[in-house]
Amino acid sequence: MAIDRRKQILEAATNSFSLFGYKATTMDQVAKLANVGKGTIYTFFKNKEELFDEIVSSLLNEMKREAEEVLDPQASFSENVHHALFRLLEFRKEHQLTIKLHQEAVEIGTPAVSDVVNRMEKEVVDFVSQQIEKAIQSEAIKPCDPEMTAFVMMKLYVSLIFDWERNHTPLNKDEIANLFEQYLISGLSRR
Repeated sequence: MAIDRRKQILEAATNSFSLFGYKATTMDQVAKLANVGKGTIYTFFKNKEELFDEIVSSLLNEMKREAEEVLDPQASFSENVHHALFRLLEFRKEHQLTIKLHQEAVEIGTPAVSDVVNRMEKEVVDFVSQQIEKAIQSEAIKPCDPEMTAFVMMKLYVSLIFDWERNHTPLNKDEIANLFEQYLISGLSRR
């Protein structure tokens, strides 16, 4: 059986970025973790940035699949948005790479990592914006600015999941859904 060197390199690099962060990861480390010569990496990727971008693109695709999986055509707009946002932020909490990237962006401010964190945030906002646009077209909610509304929804979720628990008991999924409904959805609904 042939060894997929490219896949081996991607897995090693993902592990290195997850453990050490972007700034501290070197191509030498990746080569050692992948058990390949450094030159082998350069046959697939021209530099660390290209390798990192490939991993991030894969991560973003996985996040989108996770969000799409929880959408239910029979559910209400608020239920679908709640499930999608909650799943995306669970994903962020569960994956070592996203944890490390957010940590590095805050603590060190590495430009490449800050760009990736912004890119992840934009993907979430774009995804939720699309759901909002569909809800506006079907008249499930009042007309609003989809991008700004998606941004506010995402920030509310981030605050309730990550920021609140710094000084309070963490909220469960139902509590977050109720707060989301109370603060945002009731004001958007056509009742």
